[in-house]
Amino acid sequence: MSYRDIYAAGHALAAERFALVCERIREAAQAPETQEQFADYFKRTAAFILLTVDVFKMQQEGALEHRSIEECEALNRRLYADLLPCQEQRRETADTLPGQRQDGATAAKEPCYEYSYANPSYAVQKLGSEYGGMLCFLYAECRALIAYAFEGRLSDMTILLELFVEIYTCFCDVDGTDAEAVRQILYWHFHDYSEILVAQSVREGIDPQLDFFTGIVRESDLDDLSYLYRYGEYISENERKSAQYLLSLSDDKIQAMADTFTEGYRIGFEVTGKDLSKKKTVSIHYAIGFERVVRRVMENFAKLGLEPIVFRDAVSSMGNRGHGKRGCYSTAANRQFDYDHRNDSAYYLDKAFVERRLEVLRDAYETYRELATVFGGPAVQEVFGEQPFAPENKKEAAHYDEKQQKLLVYYANQAGQITNRYIKGEERSYTIIAYPLPAIGRDYKEIFAETVRINTLDYMLYRNMQQKLIDVLDRAERVHITGRGGNRTDLYVSIRRLDDPNKQTAFENCVADVNIPVGEVFTSPVLKGTSGVLHVTGVYLNELFYKDLELVFTDGMVTDYSCANFADPAENRRYIRENVLMQHDTLPMGEFAVGTNTAAYRMARDYQIADKLPILIAEKTGPHFAVGDTCYSHAEDTKVYNPDGKEIVARENEVSMLRAEDVSKAYFNCHTDITIPYDELDEITVILPDRGTIDVIRDGKFVVPGTEVLNVPLSEPEK
Repeated sequence: MSYRDIYAAGHALAAERFALVCERIREAAQAPETQEQFADYFKRTAAFILLTVDVFKMQQEGALEHRSIEECEALNRRLYADLLPCQEQRRETADTLPGQRQDGATAAKEPCYEYSYANPSYAVQKLGSEYGGMLCFLYAECRALIAYAFEGRLSDMTILLELFVEIYTCFCDVDGTDAEAVRQILYWHFHDYSEILVAQSVREGIDPQLDFFTGIVRESDLDDLSYLYRYGEYISENERKSAQYLLSLSDDKIQAMADTFTEGYRIGFEVTGKDLSKKKTVSIHYAIGFERVVRRVMENFAKLGLEPIVFRDAVSSMGNRGHGKRGCYSTAANRQFDYDHRNDSAYYLDKAFVERRLEVLRDAYETYRELATVFGGPAVQEVFGEQPFAPENKKEAAHYDEKQQKLLVYYANQAGQITNRYIKGEERSYTIIAYPLPAIGRDYKEIFAETVRINTLDYMLYRNMQQKLIDVLDRAERVHITGRGGNRTDLYVSIRRLDDPNKQTAFENCVADVNIPVGEVFTSPVLKGTSGVLHVTGVYLNELFYKDLELVFTDGMVTDYSCANFADPAENRRYIRENVLMQHDTLPMGEFAVGTNTAAYRMARDYQIADKLPILIAEKTGPHFAVGDTCYSHAEDTKVYNPDGKEIVARENEVSMLRAEDVSKAYFNCHTDITIPYDELDEITVILPDRGTIDVIRDGKFVVPGTEVLNVPLSEPEK
C-alpha cells in the first residue's frame, strides 16, 4: 500500500468531522465571537488554517502537481510570510492574510515575524501574559497543517483543527475564559494523541512504503523547478539556486557525488564487519534542491539491495521541532522562530506524558519489528553556508523547569535504549557528507567545487600520514593541548594504555568512509586524569553560534562552563546547558581527535567561511573534543580494526562501562564536537609514561616525521 493509499484509507472516517470543523473555522475567520483582545488572533489564525484547507483540496484534486512556477512561489510566500523577518519583506503584495493588522509605521504590508502571533514576544504583548504564550504555541503547532495538507493527511489535519476549535470555543464563553481550562485542553490533546503521533513517527523512519518524498525525487521533471514546491516546505533562493546549479553539472559529476556518498555507506559496513546483505532499507536525509544527486543515490542504493526511506523534518513540538535539521528539509524561513519554539513541549511535558510516550514507542517498534530489523541506518547529506545564527533569548518563549529538564534527559535515555533494542547499534551503520548553499556568497561555485575536491581527497595518502600520528599517540599516557593568541585552552587528556601494542591501538584511523571528508584520528579518552580548560573564541554548534565558549573538565566530566553571547552570565550558562549539555548537569568527554584535513582549513581561510563550516568539516580542521557519548555508543562490544589490522581497544570509558550493570547510566544520547582551529592551536604534546614528551603539533604545525605535507596548506599565503 503506498503512502497516498494509506492516508486515503482514513479519509472516510475523518471527512464528516473535517467538514464540520472547517465550517466553524470559517465563522471564526469572518467574525470571531471572542472578546476584542483576542479577535484578531483567532481571525488571523483561522485565515491561515483555511489557506491550508485550500491547499489540501488542491492536493486531493491533483492540482499541486500542475502549477506554474509563479503560482507555486505566490502560494509558498503566503504560507510562510508571517515567519519571515520583517526586513526581508521588501515588496508590497495582495497576498496579505485576511485580517492582517498594520501595527505602526514600521510594520510591513505583508505579515512578518515581528508582528506575527508566531512570535512569543508579540503574542504576549497583544494577548497578555496569561494567554499569549499558550496561543502562540497553538499557532506554531497549527503550522504543521502545511505539511499535512501537501501530503493529504486528512486525519492529522482534522485532529489539529479540532484542537483549534476547542480552544476558540473557550474564548467565546460569555462568562469569560478560564486559563487553566485552556491549558488542560492543550495538555490532554498531546496526551490523548501521543499514540498516533509517536507510532506515525516510528513508521516514517523505517517504512519505505511511505513514499511521498521518494515519489517526488523519482517522478518529478527536475528541469522544471516547480517540483521544489511539491514538498510544502519553505523554498528560498538557497533551494532554487542549488537546484539550478546542480542542473548545470555534467552527469558524470553528479554520478561521482552520488558514488562518494553511497560508497562511504557501503564501506562503513565493510570496515566494521557488519553484514549489509541483511539490510533492506536506508533512510536518506537531504536538503531540498539536491534531488538530482539524491535520485542517483537512490539508484546506487538499489544496486546494493536497499530501498530508500525519506521523512520530513519535524513540524510538531512532539518531534523536537527546532533542534537541528534531519530528514527532508529546507533552510528555515526564520531560525529565530525555530529557536523561540524549541521548548514548546513544556506546555504538556510531565512524568505521565513521558511514561506514556515510552510505552507507545515500545509498542510501535514491536508492531514494526520486522521493518526495524532490516533497517540499515541513515545516509545523511548536510548543507552549510548561512550566516552564523546568534539567537535572541526571549523571556516570553516556553522554557522547561528543572523537573522537565530531568524528564527530557530521562526520556532521551530510555528512548535510546528502546530504539537500540530494535535497531541494533552493532548491526547498523551510517554515512554523512556536506555541501555548501548559495547563501555562502559570491564564491559559491568555487566553494562547491572545492568541497567536492575535499570530499574526495586521496584516501591512501591520509591513511598513511594518520597512521604515523597514531604510532606516536599510542605511546601516550596523556596528551597535553594548549591554545595560543586569545585561545585559553590548557587541557590534559588521558589515553587508554595498550596491553599488546603490536596488536592493539587506542586511536581509529578515520579516512573517508562513513564520515566524509577524510581527516582525523580519534579515541575515547580515559576520563580519570582528563582535566583542564577547553576554550574556543568562536564556534558554530548545531546551527547556533557561541562566542568565547569555555568548558572546564575534571576527571573527564564537565564541571563548569561559560560563553559570552549574552550580557547576563546566567543566560549564557542556560544557553550552554540547553544546547550543548542537552539539559544534563554534566557530560563526559566522549572523544578526543586530531583533525588532519588542512585542505579544508585552507578553504575556510581562503574564502573566509570558517564560521559557516558544519561540524562535519570543521572537526577535521584542528583537534576536537566531543561532550556526550563516545563514537562507539551502543556498539562497544563490536570489535573494530584499523587498516593496519590492529584492534581499536579504546571503545568505551568509565561511564559507558556502566552499561553492564545499569544501561540507563551509560549513555546520554548526544555527542557534540568542539574544534580548536589550527590558528588558535599552540601545541599537542604526547606525555609518555616515563614523563618524556613528543610533540605532535608545535606552533600550530605538524611535526611528526612523514606528516609534513599536512603543513603545506597551513603555510600557503592568503588568497
